[in-house]
Amino acid sequence: MSRSLPRDASRAARPGVVYLVGAGPGDPGLVTVRALELVASADVVLHDRLIGAGILEQARDDAELIYVGKRPGEPAVAQGEIESLLIEHGRTGRSVVRLKGGDPFVFGRGGEEAEALAAAGVGFEVVPGVTAGVAAPAYAGIPVTHRDDASAVAFVTGHEDPSKDETALDWAALARFPGTLVLYMGVGNLPAIAERLEGAGRDPAEPAAAIERGTHAGQRTVGSTLAGLPDAVAEAGLGAPAILLFGPVAARRDAIAWLERRPLHGRRVVVTRARAQASGLAATLRALGAEVVELPAIRIEPRLDAAEVRDAVADLHTYALVCLTSPNGVRLLFEAMATRGRDARALANATVAAIGPGTAAALADRGLIADIVPDRFVAEALVEALAAVEVRDRPVLVARAAEARDVLPDALAERGAKVDVVALYETVREDPDPAAIDAAAGADYVTFTSSSTVRNLFDAIGDRFPRNARIVSIGPVTSQAVRDAGLTVDVEARRHDPAGLVEALVADAGRG
Repeated sequence: MSRSLPRDASRAARPGVVYLVGAGPGDPGLVTVRALELVASADVVLHDRLIGAGILEQARDDAELIYVGKRPGEPAVAQGEIESLLIEHGRTGRSVVRLKGGDPFVFGRGGEEAEALAAAGVGFEVVPGVTAGVAAPAYAGIPVTHRDDASAVAFVTGHEDPSKDETALDWAALARFPGTLVLYMGVGNLPAIAERLEGAGRDPAEPAAAIERGTHAGQRTVGSTLAGLPDAVAEAGLGAPAILLFGPVAARRDAIAWLERRPLHGRRVVVTRARAQASGLAATLRALGAEVVELPAIRIEPRLDAAEVRDAVADLHTYALVCLTSPNGVRLLFEAMATRGRDARALANATVAAIGPGTAAALADRGLIADIVPDRFVAEALVEALAAVEVRDRPVLVARAAEARDVLPDALAERGAKVDVVALYETVREDPDPAAIDAAAGADYVTFTSSSTVRNLFDAIGDRFPRNARIVSIGPVTSQAVRDAGLTVDVEARRHDPAGLVEALVADAGRG
């Protein structure tokens, strides 16, 4: 999820207010704009476990993040303790967000928290979220209402034990309910739930479905009948979190199911780009149905305080040719220019060359159209593209990463150019999150977008590299680094940019 969300100061979280916020069912694309605004401006965020990827990354670096969810096998934070924390932080005069999966008022105990805040005299607001009982069936291709099949829908908790002597649920009324039944938190009690409904008169042949991890990339759906669903779920190994659904609309899935038709559905893909650049690639892969594991192997360390960078920026107007080799280089060059009060006009006297459309797009975003962009996105191609540009005895700037290859500056120097090679940044090894390493173990694909991501990932995780995954490389230089590491390149992009990498991955998945 990108951190580029516009922030309207008038919509920011206000001091001394507790916001009960629904984070949606799991897909980060289903989080409301208001929820993101509040997380981005909050002083304190108390959050559950089942929060969509990237939402908490929207929080300020100085925000206090407090986990109050439930982890399997660990003691849960008591509801009374959560309410006390909300009151305590609300009384400090800071802005507080209580971030809850789904909708806070749909089996989220948000009503209890609101009552506790009201009784304590602490101001609060409620921000609804998309609830799993609607979203998970929709992602499974099941409309909870339909003109022909169901004019009503009932949301029911399945968390209580249906076999206990006293139940808060009227199973006879539910069995007679003339519409769709949607049960939350009931997969563990499914056999007893099905028995109760059948025993109270609901048709055992009625269509039914169970949806595991609704709206997530790994969502799985099992369809059956009311009587057959317990065995079907057990055979498939579905577990919590899951939604159960009973009613004729479940049969609509055969025609409407769309999630599984996405080209990367069910595939787990590891993204190794630097965290700052990974979000765009990850978002594209998720939109195609992939379960993305972000395992950044490198981190970008700017070198804008270096004397060579300061001197190059001061002399920009003197260069006849300026070569930029990455979007990071463009971004950091313009940051260095801004510190000296300069903008794109400083490059007015130069021919500007860019390796690849990503670098050219980064320039265009800053009001500068690259003069030269080679067809192939490697240094050798840029050398060829510059063959017609006169460089003898002319000053040339190559702005790049510290560890970049010397193919381009060496070729220009051989032609008599006066080349200044300036390292705007260096890429250093990132220490991966152990949980991400574990998740990557079951990956179908690992993507590499540079030779440095290959080297650094191997340095970081060594023998824990997912050996059964297919390796997708962005281009020949990266592919060579993969081979140098003793691995096989299964897929190499024809266009050496992120879009080309995705295209090659999708094509390979389609053949699998």
